[in-house]
Amino acid sequence: MAILKFRIYWEEDEGIYRNIVIKHQQTFLELHDSILNSYEFDNKHDATFYKSNDAWQRGREITKEKYAKAYKAEPLMMSEASIGSQIADPNQKFIFQYDFAKNWTFMVELIGVEKEEDKKIEYPACIRKEGLAPSQYGTKGIIDSRLAEMEEKYDLQPDALRDGYGEEGDEDDMDVSDADDSVADDAPDAF
Repeated sequence: MAILKFRIYWEEDEGIYRNIVIKHQQTFLELHDSILNSYEFDNKHDATFYKSNDAWQRGREITKEKYAKAYKAEPLMMSEASIGSQIADPNQKFIFQYDFAKNWTFMVELIGVEKEEDKKIEYPACIRKEGLAPSQYGTKGIIDSRLAEMEEKYDLQPDALRDGYGEEGDEDDMDVSDADDSVADDAPDAF
């Protein structure tokens, strides 16, 4: 049984991605659910996959539900189409579009194939997360521990304060004559 490893990039920032492993006979609906879970999105909106080529052009559609629109070719259904049946080459790509009003778009790229499954993993599974996921409904979703961790990462260390960086409000304590002296002290010597 083949295990397919996909990298799912958020279209707006390729530095934000998730790696998902899935069995080749599992369906696109299972991949859909795994992508949404890995990006912490809800499952309340319509979605579709498009088979794609190296230029990220949209090909055959694989839909969650049948839509009332004219199709060039009848779309496949996510719940019926196995992922392995749509793999044409070792670098197969798909485009995943979620919530047609917000138009969340993800680039799905096959990056590996394993011949044996890992008995410790329940497939499909997200095995790597890179970057902070975009918030599905604005800033509401990111006000939690992840935001605090980001703030801590970029806080100035005490050593930076002695290098001339002060606390907020320190500039109000500085006397205008002190400011002139400090500028003059830092100026290069005249020729």
